[in-house]
Amino acid sequence: MSTKTVIVTGASQGIGAGLAKAFLARGYNVVATSRRVSQTGEITASDRLALVDGDIADPVTTQRVVETALTRFGRIDALVNNAGIFVAKAFIDYTPEDYRRLAATNLEGFLHLTQAVVRQMLAQSGGGSIVSITTPLVDHPIAGLNASVALATKGGIEAASKSIALEYAGQGIRVNTVAPGVVDTPLHKDNPRDFIKTLSPMPGISKVEEIADAVLFLTEAPRITGETLNVDGGAHLGKW
Repeated sequence: MSTKTVIVTGASQGIGAGLAKAFLARGYNVVATSRRVSQTGEITASDRLALVDGDIADPVTTQRVVETALTRFGRIDALVNNAGIFVAKAFIDYTPEDYRRLAATNLEGFLHLTQAVVRQMLAQSGGGSIVSITTPLVDHPIAGLNASVALATKGGIEAASKSIALEYAGQGIRVNTVAPGVVDTPLHKDNPRDFIKTLSPMPGISKVEEIADAVLFLTEAPRITGETLNVDGGAHLGKW
């Protein structure tokens, strides 16, 4: 394949680092960003890799990420909105500060960078791909895992992605989401593994590589847009 350039957010560890490594292995130029991505040892240095530190909720970070992609590699062909936070608690216990934190990272980060990337893709012509990471809990909550306000932000990404997909389909810009279940990342290091293995009808925990495979598939699938790909062992199917 000719060398393409992808931006990956939340890339310092877990799914984000796995995505950056998968795209590099696939031959892409990668611009990886998170608050301290330059301090991580997760991603091997490469002349096809650029690291940008910054808070994705800050529009200044978006500007730096896009400028880095264009200066280093000349174009932007794909974006993966992976950065996100998750706060689980009873609905009546959420605070205004909880909401502001969730909305800033999950929604504002998605908004600023996706807008900038779509503008660049339109200027380049030739289309492009945007994939955002959400969760099957948006449509299929699990009793006992209370996360309503967090899910409002992730659900907002899914709703916006479908609308953006339709809005720019004629320009060849494809917009999809991947909804992982439980994934073996530092996020779950303190959770009882015997319990989290039961959170899907197919017992077990997904590997980061499985999520990366799903994102790569959608990034390169020329006729798929407006879709959500669940990688959750069947949890989205309902009660089990």
